[in-house]
Amino acid sequence: MKAPHIVLTMSFTLSVLLSSLSNAAGEAHYHAIERLEFNRLAAEQFIPVFWREDINKDGSIQPDEISALIGFGGPHENELTHWVKDGQFTPAFAYAYQRMLNAKNKKVADSERIKLVKQELAQGRTTLVETDMSKASAADVAVLKHLTRVAKLIENIYQQQKGTYRLDVNIPPNDLSSRMLFHRNQSPFCEAPNTGKNPKCNALAKAPQQLSGLYPAAIQGKKEFCEYLAKSPNGNDLMDHFSVVMNGDKPGTYKSVPYNIAYKKDMGAIANELDAAADALEDNESAFRNYLRVAAQSFRTNDWEPANRAWVAMNATNSKWYARIAPDEVYYEPCAWKAGFALQLAHINTASLAWQEKLEPLKNEMEKALAEMAGAPYKARDVKFKVPDFIDVVLNAGDQRNALSATIGQSLPNWGPVAESGGRTVAMTNLFQDADSLKSASDVDASMFCPKSNTYLTKPSEDSLISALLHEVAHNLGPAHDYTVNGKNDRQAFGGPLASTLEELKAETSSMFLANWLVAKEVMTQQQATEINVYQVTWDFGHISRGMYAADGRPQNYSQLAAIQLGWILDHKAATWNPQTTAANGKDVGCIELDINALPGAIQSLEARVLQIKARADKDSADQLLAEYVDGKNDYAKLKDVIAERWRRNPRASLVYSIRY
Repeated sequence: MKAPHIVLTMSFTLSVLLSSLSNAAGEAHYHAIERLEFNRLAAEQFIPVFWREDINKDGSIQPDEISALIGFGGPHENELTHWVKDGQFTPAFAYAYQRMLNAKNKKVADSERIKLVKQELAQGRTTLVETDMSKASAADVAVLKHLTRVAKLIENIYQQQKGTYRLDVNIPPNDLSSRMLFHRNQSPFCEAPNTGKNPKCNALAKAPQQLSGLYPAAIQGKKEFCEYLAKSPNGNDLMDHFSVVMNGDKPGTYKSVPYNIAYKKDMGAIANELDAAADALEDNESAFRNYLRVAAQSFRTNDWEPANRAWVAMNATNSKWYARIAPDEVYYEPCAWKAGFALQLAHINTASLAWQEKLEPLKNEMEKALAEMAGAPYKARDVKFKVPDFIDVVLNAGDQRNALSATIGQSLPNWGPVAESGGRTVAMTNLFQDADSLKSASDVDASMFCPKSNTYLTKPSEDSLISALLHEVAHNLGPAHDYTVNGKNDRQAFGGPLASTLEELKAETSSMFLANWLVAKEVMTQQQATEINVYQVTWDFGHISRGMYAADGRPQNYSQLAAIQLGWILDHKAATWNPQTTAANGKDVGCIELDINALPGAIQSLEARVLQIKARADKDSADQLLAEYVDGKNDYAKLKDVIAERWRRNPRASLVYSIRY
């Protein structure tokens, strides 16, 4: 007898609610929450709806202005008809809107933990990535649906790798902010700059110990356990990128268990979905079909090279699709050894073809230029990499779905014969181009630059794209991950985290150097190169604001390289901190003035230093850069604090995804 009573009560509640939200004409009217606050409250209340745009500028949300989001789970995921039907909002939307109003007007104080959870969420600005498939073929829709199921399975594995899988079952159903935190971070742990190091900030009332799922729990209590494992008799096996470390057969020993054994159920299910997606593809997608089939087999065997070969065989001329479904990057885990499972699904943007035509003839000249700066024992190679494809992202999952911000360029794979022969590189063209993101970027830039320097940021979206393109090109130039000195590759010579920082520092500094280098080749103008280099300084500001170390003590690779880069530019007089000058926003006192004429020389000197460190496996010099620019307690450290304070005023983009069928 209880179920009918609940239905009647819900029906009565919605009837009263709709009446209370109606205007004189009897139509529901939603004007009590402005757009940015609506999206913030929707996230806080774990409601998978996004208000894209106030199209008619009336301050009231309309049925044609919303999107339904994917990835939140539940029976109505990514289902717009749950919220809008026949051009009108449904009772479900009315109920969700009232939840947001209640949260906005809440008078009962939250607990300390919930306050921190909401502070964590508020540091992200939900930012929509939407793909319109309403006119797509039945085959394309079927492929997408198979791959969205793969995305969920990828996240299952990734959370097992992080040691957070199923911890969300301990979150009460009505603790919606905590549920959103777990969804966004793929863990219960806070990681935004202002809350990430507070142990009380957690999606769970009883915070668990933060342990990786890739290593036995007991050894993670040992100081420098990564170094301990590396020195084991079977250290090379334990450092294998595609395995989990487990306790050995004898006490105090450890063994390497391949991913396809450790995650057999989920990897088998992914393989089946990939085969089904391949079956659904149209006949003209042979390259994509081949990748999906070979990738399915790699998920069964843990041999990733065949899938890598099939993946690089796809390009902007033989498929309209882009997909990467594999374990790749290592930054997320304490030893920086184990490849994290990720999915990125996108459509090809053919605008990349023009840049490929420009840069393809210059690849070996670029390699020669970097090799000359690196010096012995490094020697220039005959490089085979492909110039980046541009892609429009549809969906990210697992290690590719960040809680805040997102990767805008990537060169993969990181290891093996395919990587050595050049791999494949992409730049993501449709991220952070929305009006909210562009305004936020403009605001924070103007808070740090002096007025004259701020005028150089005329085309930030284009500058960020070319910077990302050159960054990914540079991963394929000079001494990289697999380059060895005295038989040691970079992770063996420097340790995993420092090796990652150095490689990203090389790529990011090279993107600035190559912009200037391309002026002489008449590929871009000096003004374009200057704008790209100034954009790069703003990129440094953003990453410095995130802090040098994560809450669990892991180095933040991009933050550390940004601190080195900006500190070097300041030390070499290409930038000056003017403490008494008002910034371009007319509010903040103290700003950075760039010396545009000195900037190329400062960049080139840093480029040479980093290349030489990598070419000689010079760990002492690398540690010196960290000591001076990352860990130093000096005036530069105070400036980094200023940057962090100003940058953190504006929430960072937290991407959410929608597919319109």
